[in-house]
Amino acid sequence: MNRGLVSLRETSTHRALLEEAVSYADGTGADLVLLWHLDEEEYDADVEQLESIGRVENVDYDHSSVVEGAAADAKSFAEPLIAETGIDVHIAVSVDNAETRGERILDTANEQGCDHVFVVGASRSPTGKAIFGDIAQKVALRFDGFTTMVTT
Repeated sequence: MNRGLVSLRETSTHRALLEEAVSYADGTGADLVLLWHLDEEEYDADVEQLESIGRVENVDYDHSSVVEGAAADAKSFAEPLIAETGIDVHIAVSVDNAETRGERILDTANEQGCDHVFVVGASRSPTGKAIFGDIAQKVALRFDGFTTMVTT
């Protein structure tokens, strides 16, 4: 592995996934791209709230403030696990939803030159996956590289 992408949200399962990715990257001397996901609805609400605050304070806040805040959250989430390693880390932020998340993971992995993707998948029956789909399954089937998956 030269560069791995880790799909992250602020959950204990994602923390376990990040621990695995950090261990693997540290052992191979690889870089990591941390893709922090913001739900579209939460993002829209945050932008609206910041714009309201900005009008009161007479300051221009916009979507970049939300993205910068999300990048800071990702850094705080990952820092305890990465601090003692020599891993180069790049943070990317994605505004997506359950339907678009798989595509964003694949697009970011390709844009960043990643050869390995770490992703969390949902525990579902084969019938549930066939009917409702699964982000991790989509990534594993369409990514042209290695995929490591943990399930919730």
